[in-house]
Amino acid sequence: MHGSHSAPAPNKPMPDVSESASHDGLVLTDLVRSALTRVIDPEIRKPITELDMVAGASVDDAGHATVDIKLTIVGCPAADTIERDVREAAASVSGVAEVAVNVTVMTREERAALTEKLRGGRAARGPQFGPETLTRVYAVTSGKGGVGKSTLTANLAVALAAKGLSVGIVDADVYGFSIPGILGLVSADGVAQKPTRVDEMILPPVAHGVKVISIGMFVDSSSAAVAWRGPMLHRTIQQFLTDVYFGDLDVLLLDLPPGTGDVAISVGQLLPHAEVIVVTTPQPAAADVAERSGIVARQTGQAIYGVVENMAGLAQPDGTVLDIFGTGGGEEVARRLSASQDAPVELLASVPLSIALRAGGDAGEPIVLAHPEDPASVAIRSVADRLASRSRGLAGRKLGLSVT
Repeated sequence: MHGSHSAPAPNKPMPDVSESASHDGLVLTDLVRSALTRVIDPEIRKPITELDMVAGASVDDAGHATVDIKLTIVGCPAADTIERDVREAAASVSGVAEVAVNVTVMTREERAALTEKLRGGRAARGPQFGPETLTRVYAVTSGKGGVGKSTLTANLAVALAAKGLSVGIVDADVYGFSIPGILGLVSADGVAQKPTRVDEMILPPVAHGVKVISIGMFVDSSSAAVAWRGPMLHRTIQQFLTDVYFGDLDVLLLDLPPGTGDVAISVGQLLPHAEVIVVTTPQPAAADVAERSGIVARQTGQAIYGVVENMAGLAQPDGTVLDIFGTGGGEEVARRLSASQDAPVELLASVPLSIALRAGGDAGEPIVLAHPEDPASVAIRSVADRLASRSRGLAGRKLGLSVT
């Protein structure tokens, strides 16, 4: 009679404990590599695994993980963030007891391969937002300064980003740059955060989910003066549109200088398919100068999308409204600009005077995030809702094609 026993069956080898442990290490290594796909480069806004920044990852039998990462350049400003996120991602894998992160820098050849990948086949110094782009491009302009154009541009971009869109800003107001300060990219000593250079590619800083480039990031302080003539201005705007890596944007906003000068003409030449948003005040006399900025844009082939009236009535405690700057300016500008365009130009919003809007611009805290209930915030977010509802695509665009 044969009883049961614990001896292995004939021809069936005993399990190898060390082999099992090695198998567990391989499984954990795969899980760590998978976890690293969630680590996003804060400047490029893509997973570091897609950017070939993970040089190696392994987990030994004791659960000790080692991850080797390669930064784009020496002194990369995102280094600490990336290393922290890599450590947290690897440590989040069940079974990993300890994480070591080794940091090195890409070789010149590896950087060249990265920039080529990011360009997606686009030639170096080639335009990112040509007529074939699916990105909605809006040039925000005004007839004169001091109407809150930059504040509206910055808050509109942040509101769009908060809705999940990929958004960029080109601060084309070279003489009066203020976007970095409004978005909190300027330090207490007045120095704006610098972009990162990867060979000839410029990676723009990101604020509140918005990629931002400004001449203010290339000068010594936010109070520095820029005294350039037309050709230099044109080259600067052109470089912002070619060398700065924005990636696949849903919306690009350009904050133009007031008036009808060199930059407005350059933007019209470089981005003739851009749509224009005109910012004015309620003062009827302001309609004249605001109309001029729209006319110049139209002369370069751009279409006027709409008008935003800023600094409208100030609500009083008793419920009345104090019209400090008058009324009707926005509607008048929209009416005048509609006369020379097939599609009517609408008044997109009337933004009331708001202390919170002004204070947020000074503090680098956009009102659409800091005080979403403020009437000015509600008005700006209503414009963002309209822009966000417009699908990306080439429908209705002039592609410059001809029949042969």
